[in-house]
Amino acid sequence: MKTFKRSWWPTLTALSLAVAASVAKADERESLEALRQTTLGLINALVDKGVLTREVADGMLKQAQTKTVDATAANAPTASAKPVQRVPYVSEAMKTQIRNEVKEEVLTQARAERWGVPNATPSWVDRIKIDGDFRFRYQQDSPSSDNLPASYYVESVLGRDGTIRAPDFGTYTSTGLVTTSTNEGRDRERLRLRLGLTAKVTDEVGVGVRLATGNDSDRVSTNQTLGQGFNKYPLLVDRAFVRVDPTEWLSVQAGRLPNPWFSTDMIWSENLNFEGVAATTRWVKPEATFEPFATMGAFPLREDSPPTRDGRWLYGAQIGAAWSPALRTKLKFGLAYYGYKNIEGRADNDFNGTTLTPGVSYGQYEYSKGLRQKGNTLFETNASLDTSLTQARNWGLAYKFRPVALTASAELTHFSPYSLLLSAEYVKNTAFDVNDFQRRSGLVGDPGGKDDGYQFRMAFGASDVREAGQWQASATYRHLGSDAVLDAFTDSDLGLGGTNVQGYTLAFNYGLFRNTTLGVRYLASSTIDTPLNQTVVTSGAETIDYGKAKFKVNSFQVDFNVRF
Repeated sequence: MKTFKRSWWPTLTALSLAVAASVAKADERESLEALRQTTLGLINALVDKGVLTREVADGMLKQAQTKTVDATAANAPTASAKPVQRVPYVSEAMKTQIRNEVKEEVLTQARAERWGVPNATPSWVDRIKIDGDFRFRYQQDSPSSDNLPASYYVESVLGRDGTIRAPDFGTYTSTGLVTTSTNEGRDRERLRLRLGLTAKVTDEVGVGVRLATGNDSDRVSTNQTLGQGFNKYPLLVDRAFVRVDPTEWLSVQAGRLPNPWFSTDMIWSENLNFEGVAATTRWVKPEATFEPFATMGAFPLREDSPPTRDGRWLYGAQIGAAWSPALRTKLKFGLAYYGYKNIEGRADNDFNGTTLTPGVSYGQYEYSKGLRQKGNTLFETNASLDTSLTQARNWGLAYKFRPVALTASAELTHFSPYSLLLSAEYVKNTAFDVNDFQRRSGLVGDPGGKDDGYQFRMAFGASDVREAGQWQASATYRHLGSDAVLDAFTDSDLGLGGTNVQGYTLAFNYGLFRNTTLGVRYLASSTIDTPLNQTVVTSGAETIDYGKAKFKVNSFQVDFNVRF
C-alpha cells in the first residue's frame, strides 16, 4: 500500500494541476468572449445612433482581427522551437472597471438622447426658443385747431427761404394742390405681431431671428393699420443676427440686431433694430455690487458706391456700470458718444447750367423722405440753377450730428411687492455749428434750432406687468431740441414722432391674465421751435413772420397686448 502511494502520487499531482489549468483557461476564454461581445455590441450601438459610420466600425473590427492574426502567427511554433501558448490575463478588478465604463457611456448617451422615454422630443428642441407678442391698438390723434394750415407749409417750401423743420407737412401735387392737413384728427385701429426664434448652437454661439408686421420704409414702427380692404399684411425680417460669447466677459453680435445701448426712447425708438456689429464687455465677478461695462458698435446707413456717393455710417461707444449700493436699490448709468459720418447736407453743384440737367451724383446729399420723421433743421441742397423745384426738391441736414448722451436709471423695491422705477437722460449734439452750416450750404442766415434734450420718467407698481392683477402707472416728460439727435430713429408716438418736441405721457398698464395686459396712454405735445421758416414771402411781396408758429397734437392709445 505504501509502495502504491509513492508510485502514483506524482502522476495524480500532475493530473490535478492540468485540470485546474484547463478550468482556468476555460473561465478566461469565457470572460474574454463576454468582453468581446460587449465591445461588438457597443460598436453596433454607436453605428445605430449615428455616432460612427458603418465603414469606420468595419475598419475597427478588421484592424482588431488583423492584430489577432499577427499575434497568433507570432506565437506559432517554428521548426527550431517548441510551440508557445500565451494566455492574456485580465484581472477581475480590470474586467469590472471595463464593464462599468461601458455601462456608464451607454447610459449617458441614453439619457442625452432620451432612449425609451415616452413622447420624448429630440435634444435639439431644447436649444430652440420661440417667443413673440401680439398687440391690438386703438389710436386717436387730435391736432390743435390753432395749428397753421398745411397750405402755409407749402408756401414756406415754395418760398425758398432756405430752411424748414417739417417739409412733409407741405405735401402738394405738381399743380400746387395741398394733399396734407395739420388740423384734422385721425382715428385708427392698428395691430402688431412679432415672432422671434433664438437658437443656441453651442455654449458660445447663438442665432436670433424675428419677424414683424409693418413696412420696409418705417424703421421705428411695426404697426399695421387696419382698413386695407381685408388685404393681407406683410411679415418682414425684423432681426437676423449671430451672437458669439467667447468668454464670460465678452459678447459680440453681428447682423440686424437688438439695440445694444443702455438708453431711452428719446434717442432710440424701442422698435428700432441696428444693422452692423456691436461688442460688449463686462466685468464679471461673483456677488459683485459694482459691475462696469463698455459697448462699441459700427453700423452702415448707406453703402459706399463710388464715385457718386460716400458711405454713411453710425459709430458709437458707451461706458457705464450697474451698481447695487443696498439690498433693495439697483442703479445703472451710462455715458455714450454717437458719431454720424457723411450724414450732413451740402450744396449740390452737380448740375449742368447749360442744359439744365442734373449730373449722375445729383441728390447725393439729400436726407430722404423715407428716412426722416420731422424736427431736424433742413435746407435745400438743389443747385441755384435748378428750375425744376416743383418736381424735385432735395432737403439736406443743416447740422452734423455727434451727440453725447448721459443715461441713468434706478429701481427701488422698498415698497414690496411694488417697485419705484426712475430714469433720466440728457443729450447734447457736440457738432452743432452755425458757421459750419453756412460753409456747406452757401447760405448766410442763422437757421436756429436747439442742440440738446432731456427726458424724465417715473413709474410705480410692478417692475414688469406679467401676472393677473399686477399693474404699473407711469409719467414721462420730454424736451427734445430740433437738432439734438437725428430725428429718423427717435420715438414715433409723442408729437407723431421726431425731434423739436416737448410734452408728457401718462400711462397705466393692468394685467388681465398671465402675460396678457390692457394699457392706456395719453400723450400731449407741441413743437419747441417753429417748424416753418422764420419768414415766408407770399404773393404780393408781403412778408409774414411765422417765427412763433407751433404744431400741437394730443394722442390717446388703448392697447391689448399678449406675450407668448
